[in-house]
Amino acid sequence: MSRSISLDETLTNYVRKANRAESPALERCRIETDAREDKMMQISPEQGAFMKLIARMVNARTAVEVGVFTGYSALATAETMKEMHGTKARLFACDVSYDFIGMAEDYWKEGGVADIIQPVIGDARHSLIGLLNDGLGESVDLMFVDADKTGYPDYYTAGLSLLRPGGIMLFDNVLWSGSVADPQKCDEDTEALRAIADKLREDDRVEIAFTAIGDGVLMAMKR
Repeated sequence: MSRSISLDETLTNYVRKANRAESPALERCRIETDAREDKMMQISPEQGAFMKLIARMVNARTAVEVGVFTGYSALATAETMKEMHGTKARLFACDVSYDFIGMAEDYWKEGGVADIIQPVIGDARHSLIGLLNDGLGESVDLMFVDADKTGYPDYYTAGLSLLRPGGIMLFDNVLWSGSVADPQKCDEDTEALRAIADKLREDDRVEIAFTAIGDGVLMAMKR
């Protein structure tokens, strides 16, 4: 039986070269973020390529991101959205940090997508409810969640109300570097990730796929 494999440096480089080249803005964001001490918070370029494809598959015109960091994932998604829908596309970028949003906006401007990205600064639990109150219920095509892991259940609840039928929600870091499979690991983040995996597996409102992309991406499509 085949299984997902770990990628050493040689194989990682092969995968990255096999994908299409990043835009200059994406490349700069990745390289500059890689010099930071908290660089592990950034998604990989191959995950960015995956997100661009998912955005195209669902014909994403309205998207929500929870956890922006330096802006790579939002930029990758927005590039595809704007290519398909022009300035009618809209990505709501939720983050608690003014500093992260400020850095991200620099890359978004370079990438030519700042006009379709709307930063929403504050606790995403409240921000998502605000989007619902603004009339976005049942209208979001794509949602990416890569923020505090203990917040994942709340983000899922609000996100499911935001998604249209057929819309996709992606949860990042669901493998948590392998901690979720270690019974000795019982910290809050690990337990929250186990809980969201269990919840989605049993929720008949969605179709799911738990994948080993990056540090694990849990995909849910609203029925």
